[in-house]
Amino acid sequence: MRLLIRGGRVVDPARHIDSQMDILTDNGVVAHQGRNLSPEGAQVLDASGLVVAPGLVDMHVHLREPGFEDKETVTTGCAAAARGGVTTLVAMPNTRPATDCPEIVELVREQAEPTGVNVLPAGAVTLGQKGQALTDFAALKAAGAPALTDDGVPIQNLALLREAMFRAKELDLPLLDHCEDRDMVQNYAVNEGAVSAKLGLPGRPAIAEELQIMRDVMLAEDTGAHVHICHISTAKGVEIVRQAKARGVQVTCETCPQYFTLTHEEVLCQGAMARVNPPLRTQADVEGIRAGLIDGTIDAIVTDHAPHTIEEKSRPLSEAPSGMVGLETSLALALTGLYHTGLLPLSRVLSLMSASPAALLGLPKGMLCVGRNADLMIFDPNEEWVIDRDKFVSKGRNTPFHGWAVRGKVKYTISRGNIIYQEG
Repeated sequence: MRLLIRGGRVVDPARHIDSQMDILTDNGVVAHQGRNLSPEGAQVLDASGLVVAPGLVDMHVHLREPGFEDKETVTTGCAAAARGGVTTLVAMPNTRPATDCPEIVELVREQAEPTGVNVLPAGAVTLGQKGQALTDFAALKAAGAPALTDDGVPIQNLALLREAMFRAKELDLPLLDHCEDRDMVQNYAVNEGAVSAKLGLPGRPAIAEELQIMRDVMLAEDTGAHVHICHISTAKGVEIVRQAKARGVQVTCETCPQYFTLTHEEVLCQGAMARVNPPLRTQADVEGIRAGLIDGTIDAIVTDHAPHTIEEKSRPLSEAPSGMVGLETSLALALTGLYHTGLLPLSRVLSLMSASPAALLGLPKGMLCVGRNADLMIFDPNEEWVIDRDKFVSKGRNTPFHGWAVRGKVKYTISRGNIIYQEG
């Protein structure tokens, strides 16, 4: 199939391109770029007035399958990804069974293949994510795992974690770390502070995240491993990473739209719908996250897409599971909160959501080079719309952004030269 994308504003941050041009795809790859292209036999897609950019690379997604198909399936999760402009995603391993062996990696990849979204399951660091014995890192990498993580079950055994870092370094695999001290946070529902006090609930203190960030940064410095801090949420956590990078430590980090747009006050309004791990923090933390995005300390914007059933999220705050969905709203929230406010240029927002995560995972994604897979999205950066959870294609409806007016709408998502999402 040949597809000519005509007249769009091509923004390719990795190559510092921001120019009106045509893109021709052929047999799934970018074949040519330039002005006034007129290839024979190509399907023409008019992108006039729209932005053409690399497909988003979301390196932190919970697809739930196998084991929790009532929350999400690979198929529904990938449909949500396509609707949000995501062409590549990394699926977290907290499934049932956990993604701790090549067979589960291969199963998820096979399930995703018909959707057109490139799904790369992360391998668990420990068997069953139990924190007791390491998985076969080499076998997981050979099966296609781009990284290792126990995600929501932080490894507390430091000797085991240090050994994991040595092994991961040998295989050039990044370790993605959820940083919260489990003894300090228990199963608490909200940030420790004014809101937890008002609710009369024990809270998850910011220091529980910051201590583990410092711990993992020090271990990265000791072992030389690439450690990536997941969904960073505190200003002090950002500062720890900032200082480590200045020392040359191989540490990177990500954040999510909720951490640069919402505070823990949201829990008072929305209850369990605003419950997430790590929790929403203070306004000072929001400002710290924004500062980290502006100065480059934070390397990626991800969703931590975590669907739950309506029944689960209808439980009282202290009993409901943590997590919110985000695949269908992340681009709009980032554009609304960062680009349209003047905090970041468009190319920087797109880089944080495509080129940068692809680069830190070593993936040949996130740029529109001739000869590479034609993975791209076409969107209107200015179109206003209202987030409506009842229109999501994800099974998850658990978002605190329902009813928000946002700017930035995906019109087409193209993976390997095939249109996998078209608005309407």
